[in-house]
Amino acid sequence: MCGTMITERISNTHWLNPIQRHHLDEFVECYNNRVETYSDGNPDGRWRKYSFDELISRDKTSLDITWLRTGEETVDYSLAELMAMMEEKSANIAEAMSKLKEIIDTWEKLRHKQFEDVYAVTDIQLQDVLRLLNCDIYFEILKQSVPVDLEGYAHYLLEEGIIVKLDNGLYAITNLGAILFARRLADFPRVGRKAIRIVQYEGINKLTILKEDTLKEGYAIRFENAVKFVNTLLPSKEDITSVRRDTISPFPIPAIREAIANSLIHQDFFISGTGPVIEIFSNRIEVSNPGSPLIDIMRIVDNPPKSRNEKLASLMRRLKMCEELGRGWDRIVISCELQKIPAPRIQIYQESTKVSLFSHIDFSNISMDDKEWPTYLHACIKFIEGEALTNSSLRERFGLKETSSGSVSRLIKQVVNYKLIKPLDPDTALRHMKYISIWS
Repeated sequence: MCGTMITERISNTHWLNPIQRHHLDEFVECYNNRVETYSDGNPDGRWRKYSFDELISRDKTSLDITWLRTGEETVDYSLAELMAMMEEKSANIAEAMSKLKEIIDTWEKLRHKQFEDVYAVTDIQLQDVLRLLNCDIYFEILKQSVPVDLEGYAHYLLEEGIIVKLDNGLYAITNLGAILFARRLADFPRVGRKAIRIVQYEGINKLTILKEDTLKEGYAIRFENAVKFVNTLLPSKEDITSVRRDTISPFPIPAIREAIANSLIHQDFFISGTGPVIEIFSNRIEVSNPGSPLIDIMRIVDNPPKSRNEKLASLMRRLKMCEELGRGWDRIVISCELQKIPAPRIQIYQESTKVSLFSHIDFSNISMDDKEWPTYLHACIKFIEGEALTNSSLRERFGLKETSSGSVSRLIKQVVNYKLIKPLDPDTALRHMKYISIWS
């Protein structure tokens, strides 16, 4: 589309498509056939023709149009009529200004208000709250008894910001309450398109869909089911070294869980028409969400966490849906290292973020670019743990034997040259060299 527009603009420029006589044929025909309305007897006419000789004789061939009249007529109004007209226009302007001020005030409130605090539904009774929300899961996860009376039930929801009591005595459900506890997200227009969507494809591309499901309830209700459902769709193999018949997943469940939780917490709810999507291929899982990260992905492991949905993140952590503040990405990276699979890949687009988890790939089949990123993340994790990257630790990370020391040394050298890591002590002998991330 963009290419077509650019091509059309270029093709219509004067130097590629100069004006020719035939381009004026329609105008000339109209000019010649239209009857003049201006004359000495009708000075109010607005269509007048000039001959070539008349125009060429003018100074700089001026197309003077001062002969055109505005056509306005003077109307005499009495003082009372003028006052009435002024009062009417004044009232209209005042009404318009009042509405404009109301719109501006509403916009300012929304602009400075977190998405979680905005009302999803207003002016409802407590009974309607229970009809629209299933908050029993809240008490179940926190191991609290479900209050037997409505007022006791409402107390906890009010404290958490799930509902708000209005001045008229009725209640409003916030977006926070709707996105977490909705019985049907479709009942709430603001969050209806934010349901978790899971798609399984055949092979490594999107040509054939094997299974597809949209989880229509709130995140607190369906999150555990989402993780379990994804796990059942993953290819698995039997562990022949185990006494019992155990199966091994090609992806670490902690990494899957945290990737899904992050997509829910860090999504930009103000981007409409899209929500979290989990896509499963034979060799990878892709978890996407609307919105780009608020922190530099090069510091995603060590930087203090920053979320655009702090209340959602806080309540999800209390409901044990995700790790404690700042530990999510540590857990993703470490679980991938323990399973000897490639590091999670983060791709940032204009209005979305995608995290990809890959199944095992032999070291010799991994491209150099895909070796550098896990090397950098390994250095970050080691630094956070109070240690440093070494040839030995990196071999362990990739599941390599000591005979691969030379290949790992060359990889480390390249990552140093790219200024992603640096020697802890440049004067140390190469054999005992330790490395830390460049920002350490």
